Amino acid sequence: MESSSPKRAGLVLTALILVAAVANLNLAVANVALPDIGKAFDASQTTLNLVAVGYSLGLASSVLYLGALGDRYGRKSMLLLGMGLSIPASLLAGLAPSIGVLFVARLLGGVAAGMAFPTTLALITALWAGDARTRSIALWSAIGGAIAALGPLISGALLEHFDWGSVFLVTLPLALLALFLAWRYVPAHVNETSDPVDNLGGILSMLLVAALVLGINLAPVPGKGALAIGLGLVAAAAIVAFAIRQRRAPAPLYDLDVARRRTFWVAACAGIIVFGSLMGAMFIGQQFLQNVLDYSTLDSGLAILPAAILMVIVAPRSAKLVEARGARFTLLLGYVFCVLGFLTMLLLWKEGIPYWKVGLGYAFIGIGVGLAGTPASHSLTGSVPVKRAGMASGTADLQRDLGGAIMQSIFGALLTAGYAAAASEAIANSGQSARISESVEGELTKSFASAADLASRYPAHAEQIVAAAKASFLHGDQAAYLAGIVAILLGGALVFFAFPKKAEEEELLARYHAEDL
Repeated sequence: MESSSPKRAGLVLTALILVAAVANLNLAVANVALPDIGKAFDASQTTLNLVAVGYSLGLASSVLYLGALGDRYGRKSMLLLGMGLSIPASLLAGLAPSIGVLFVARLLGGVAAGMAFPTTLALITALWAGDARTRSIALWSAIGGAIAALGPLISGALLEHFDWGSVFLVTLPLALLALFLAWRYVPAHVNETSDPVDNLGGILSMLLVAALVLGINLAPVPGKGALAIGLGLVAAAAIVAFAIRQRRAPAPLYDLDVARRRTFWVAACAGIIVFGSLMGAMFIGQQFLQNVLDYSTLDSGLAILPAAILMVIVAPRSAKLVEARGARFTLLLGYVFCVLGFLTMLLLWKEGIPYWKVGLGYAFIGIGVGLAGTPASHSLTGSVPVKRAGMASGTADLQRDLGGAIMQSIFGALLTAGYAAAASEAIANSGQSARISESVEGELTKSFASAADLASRYPAHAEQIVAAAKASFLHGDQAAYLAGIVAILLGGALVFFAFPKKAEEEELLARYHAEDL
């Protein structure tokens, strides 16, 4: 395929990467601050999970619909609107007076990213072709992933000197710069469609993602089982209604004929697991470092550097590997390293471990995501016509955001349930259960932050309370790492059996391109 690039290609790509960087950084900055947020608002583990996942939820639920609106009414306009809205959303999060307002601000910020983020990959797909597109996507994927990985470091440094709200304000200068560069250099209209937007399909897509993610988060909460089941049923009904609507709509939001292409749907599923693994590992790992290993916020941010550095190093080589060996081989190789990462966390991450065991786990995850991220996104964009670039970019964003939302929600639910069960068992076996009031037991089982706050109020029992809370946290996070291993093995089996090898992949992509002319 002939390579081509737009005028001022470097500046255009810089603007698009900066826009994506704002979204990626906002996705990651909350994790290091979760212990501080928990202390500030005496929050339950479930509430902290929702704060962590709120941005992903807003982005994942809106990205398909808003990507389609950009395809129809102007990608640059949607890009600028999203960057503009991200500024007040970050301000609201940083100054939130309650954890409820903080969750709403995170959700709003995610919707703003849903306007801007899908447009970045859609424009790369529309403006670049051939090997130049592959290299641009590799840079977009690598830098985006690295910035997400550096988010904890930036947050940790801020939290050494400022309160938790500072982590949500750090993206403001970057958002202003991205807004200016996008306004100045990104072309106004590139291969946009004149088809009407399927608004009903868009609303159904938002409903199904929101119901699914919230249902997973509420599943382990005592007394919320019926609500979680209800949300699950809503999600299932919305999925069925969405599929029916897409078959009947004259201009469907999501072309199911394109989505059925093997290089599309297998890559989409593979990417959800890969990027979800990264977000899930960050989410649980940051709490483990601070709660169990007693790392400072800065040290816990520094601990993740191996993942960030290796993603940047590996991703460009991943692009070359895709061209030489195909997407299937590169995806599977990435999966091997992701499994090694979670095995390291499951088997080696205990209380009192040296840093090399922490760094090794993050290094494996960084290599795995660096290898698998490029083929997952490249296969999507190569499987669709340019007029459907918004669908491909929306799905690529869903890989990150829905994957992150689902994996964080599953990990968080397992952590919540495991922590509460282990804490309750510790209380029952302590010999002091008759003397512990119901309210105190509720504080001990609610979250690690709540237990630590209780320990500060009862210094005579502080050591015992904190030790039990650490043991309870470790019980919960082991279940989360095991779930990560299972998810990656299932994804690896899917890629191995369903994704075409290099020669067949090239034939399929050529056939799809001919059909779309």
